[in-house]
Amino acid sequence: MMENPKSVRVKKTAALARKKERQEYGRFLVEGPQAVRELLAYRPGLAEVVFATTGNEPWQHEIDRLASDGGIELERVTREVLTAMTETVSPQGVVAVAQTWELSLEEAFTDARLVVIMHEVRDPGNAGAVLRAADAAGADAVVFAGESIDPFHPKVVRSTTGSLFHLPVVVAPDLAAVVAAASAAGLTTLAADVRGTDLLEARSEGVLAGPTAWVFGNEARGLTDTEREFTDRSVKLPIYGQAESLNLATAASVLIYETAFAQRA
Repeated sequence: MMENPKSVRVKKTAALARKKERQEYGRFLVEGPQAVRELLAYRPGLAEVVFATTGNEPWQHEIDRLASDGGIELERVTREVLTAMTETVSPQGVVAVAQTWELSLEEAFTDARLVVIMHEVRDPGNAGAVLRAADAAGADAVVFAGESIDPFHPKVVRSTTGSLFHLPVVVAPDLAAVVAAASAAGLTTLAADVRGTDLLEARSEGVLAGPTAWVFGNEARGLTDTEREFTDRSVKLPIYGQAESLNLATAASVLIYETAFAQRA
């Protein structure tokens, strides 16, 4: 039982909440039973250690079994230790340390039919929600382009509720290179933008039925004219009521699912 919240190991684990340490050590934090369960079930090779409190929590047996089956170190800790390891005010009893990964665009786009590209998306909740929607809609890959938030940021990981481990996730600084790779893989690239073609028009033309890569821009400014020009076409989600705009994650979810529907029709 780890009982000292000020121990070196606890401090090193907690330091992974910072991007500098994540990049230096190639490790990140996975918090909460749902996210840890998905890590152990889908990407056990990435997991290095699981820290869990004792008790009769409903998830306890399954987490223990998955860690044992994967040969992954399982450490019992006090709640004080777990709290010291995380930024969460009330941690849910389990935290894992996992390895980050690098994946090329070519690998992620091979045989892909639906790809989601986030460019300069900064809010961790938005980024995680878009990734989760992409996973739910059956997307083949998600790309964090430009200066988007780190997909291994603890808040992003938590907001994906495990979807981070279900599909290829790529970090690529150059949007032009990302769009070029998507085009080379046979994907039509669509920019989500209020200056584009109405979604219903694009749908009626069959634009969404083929292999598609959506590009979503920054929450505040969207995509610049230059960034839009990288893509094949811009498409807008119409607003029929009085709302000034839609949250990025909401708009992205609708467009991703519209594409999934069209491809399966």
